[in-house]
Amino acid sequence: MHAGSAKLSKVLIPVVISCGLALAAGCSKEVPPTHRPAPEVSVLTVAPQTIPAVWTFVAQTESSQQVDIVARVSGYLDKIGYQEGEFVKEGQILFQIDPKPFQAQLDAARGELLAQQARNTTAIANLNRVKPLAQQNALSQADLDRAQGEFDASRAAVFAAQAKVTEAELNLGYTTIRAPVAGLTSRSLQRQGAYINALSPEAKLTYVAKVEPIWVNFSVSQNQFAKTQDLIKKGQLIPPKGEDYDVEVVMADGTVYPRRGKINFAAPAFSQETGSFMVRAVVPNPKRELRPGMFVTVLMHGAVRPDAVVVPQLAVQQGSNGHLVYVVKEDGAAEVRPVVVGDYSGVKDIVIASGLRAGDRVVVEGVLKVVPGQPVKIVEPGAAKAGKGTAAAGKAAGAPDRKK
Repeated sequence: MHAGSAKLSKVLIPVVISCGLALAAGCSKEVPPTHRPAPEVSVLTVAPQTIPAVWTFVAQTESSQQVDIVARVSGYLDKIGYQEGEFVKEGQILFQIDPKPFQAQLDAARGELLAQQARNTTAIANLNRVKPLAQQNALSQADLDRAQGEFDASRAAVFAAQAKVTEAELNLGYTTIRAPVAGLTSRSLQRQGAYINALSPEAKLTYVAKVEPIWVNFSVSQNQFAKTQDLIKKGQLIPPKGEDYDVEVVMADGTVYPRRGKINFAAPAFSQETGSFMVRAVVPNPKRELRPGMFVTVLMHGAVRPDAVVVPQLAVQQGSNGHLVYVVKEDGAAEVRPVVVGDYSGVKDIVIASGLRAGDRVVVEGVLKVVPGQPVKIVEPGAAKAGKGTAAAGKAAGAPDRKK
């Protein structure tokens, strides 16, 4: 039994050793690496250009002339002569206060005027008789002075009576309240038949808001103002001549209002509460499409940016230390380029304030497939398609997420 085992060992050991050597040789054999093709990207060659500079603000419309309608005389409200909330023309009757008491006052004032005019006529005749007699010493100087005084007093009384007639005419005219401007009306704060006290807060009846033209108000922050002035000083921004900006209005639903306006006022000081100053534009509104109090978006046109570098927004990535883009070098490899972004240009582009120069080739399509330091294949725009595998590999290699 022992002798058989020894013979078996002599047979198995060489076999095991030879198999182990073969396995060791097989394990140490290198597997050829897998060569991944260069990702396809499209690029934009940087070429500085002059572009329009457009600023966007949230704004609110306001009536260009809102007039409170207030009763000037006290009396009972006989009639409301307009449709509440509707457009009225200038001079249209809005309210009618009972005119009968004021007509009576006018008649009395006119009667008083006639009486004073009669007294004045008598005083004139008396003075004309006394003067020649006084000159002939037929009457005393006292008689002449008395006649002169009666004449002067009667003339003053005529002026006073005439003033009362004018006042009565005005009060009678105030009973008919007309629209001072053409515009939209508010609801009536008093009902027909109510007594209106001209000296109380209830004397306010409604208001009329002029909407042609209409004002659009928006605020410019201190930071925006300082940044704009700095760009102008550096020559990176050229304002329009006379700072005559055009104002475009975009409605809440995204519709562009067909008529542009002009800035007609800018506050001289910053608000202590908000740190901004108010700017007002006047916009034509012949069809009354804009109503007071509407929130809109304002685009301010007129300035230009000379020698501006503009790239698509999707080409700009957000890294841990700021914004960056991928630039294809002369050898075909992609490198990360930190950039400083400026304002948006149009809907899809953004201005690069620094970090790029003329001739740089910026990756604009296929950004997610790019691996920093690795070569890329440049294709025509639209031919670069992002793949899940290459995008995942790019993130694993340290590619930043897409800018949001």
